[in-house]
Amino acid sequence: MSQQLLNIFYQSHIGSWAILVLLFLVSYFLLKGGINKGAKIVHMILRLFYVIQIVSGIGLLIGYGFPAVYIIKGILAIVLIYAMEMLLVRTQKGTIGSKAPMYWGIFVVTLVLVVLMGFGVLSF
Repeated sequence: MSQQLLNIFYQSHIGSWAILVLLFLVSYFLLKGGINKGAKIVHMILRLFYVIQIVSGIGLLIGYGFPAVYIIKGILAIVLIYAMEMLLVRTQKGTIGSKAPMYWGIFVVTLVLVVLMGFGVLSF
């Protein structure tokens, strides 16, 4: 894989992480505020960024030759996306109930781990 293509994947991956977290928070607070139509639109845009994130992450994995730390980071990122989706969908349906602290815990822990692994603070 060329260095230019690897750089494209890298830049789109980093940029989409920042946008992903912001869109998640905007969508969540729109839902909590009762603005369902706006939350739906932001949630659909968020799902587009999930796809960008996953595709660029797979491209980086291929370009770097599948190092173990990035495979684990990818698995944690999938868990993070799952927690974000569950928080949004269950909040929208009103079925989050007593599971909200669990999903928020998964969200915070996996977000911290993914960011620290992505910037090379955690490695093995």
